[in-house]
Amino acid sequence: MTLRAIETLKRADVIAAEDTRVTATLLRHFGIGARAVAVHAHNERAAAGRIVAAIASGRSVAFVTDAGTPGVSDPGAQLVDAVRRAGQRVIPVPGASALAAALSASGLTFDGVVFGGFLPARGRERAERLASLATAPWAIVLFEAPHRIARTLADLYAALGARDVIIARELTKRFETIARVPLAEARAWVEADRDRARGEFVLVIEARPGKPQAGVPDPRAVLAALLAELPLKQAVALAARITGERRNALYAMALDMK
Repeated sequence: MTLRAIETLKRADVIAAEDTRVTATLLRHFGIGARAVAVHAHNERAAAGRIVAAIASGRSVAFVTDAGTPGVSDPGAQLVDAVRRAGQRVIPVPGASALAAALSASGLTFDGVVFGGFLPARGRERAERLASLATAPWAIVLFEAPHRIARTLADLYAALGARDVIIARELTKRFETIARVPLAEARAWVEADRDRARGEFVLVIEARPGKPQAGVPDPRAVLAALLAELPLKQAVALAARITGERRNALYAMALDMK
């Protein structure tokens, strides 16, 4: 917590919180007596109207999410949008960022980064997201929860192939762990010690090896042409030979297009 954030919470008339129980612990730690009101993913749109009304009446409101940054894979975007549309001020009070912290401690070099937040939990949406990430030329940053970390690492290897991943767990907390592991071994590494699957995760995957070559055809365009003439499996196999892309990624892309 920065001094500015602590001072902001002390001066706020209303403290909106993703989870009032979690925020109550924070407020007690800093001797702040204000009562927190709930603004979370399930009530954010309705709660935003009450927050706008509170600001219109002259009260100042601070918004806190649990161990994260509002609006970054956390609630907050709808609230901020409602406040700004009402002509009221939104002032960021930044603190620790898991995204920036993981990148700074990764040791990876990259020309750009794509932040994917949390992957969809399952099904077609998950396959589509993995396929799109596989074709991107940049390093990838994802958040993940403990109960999905092993499966996600396995799915990332299937989609992205032989790359390294930085597994950053519990950043800035007591049991912080940062390890660089080949994606091929990442699931086994997590499962080798049950403590490695606990906490909140940031995954930083290195950029696709090599630079895209000029003249290499777009995988989606190749698939579109082949799918018009061939069965799906044949189209995917031929597209892999033409483009050099991984079959798993092309297969997911083909399912999306079909």
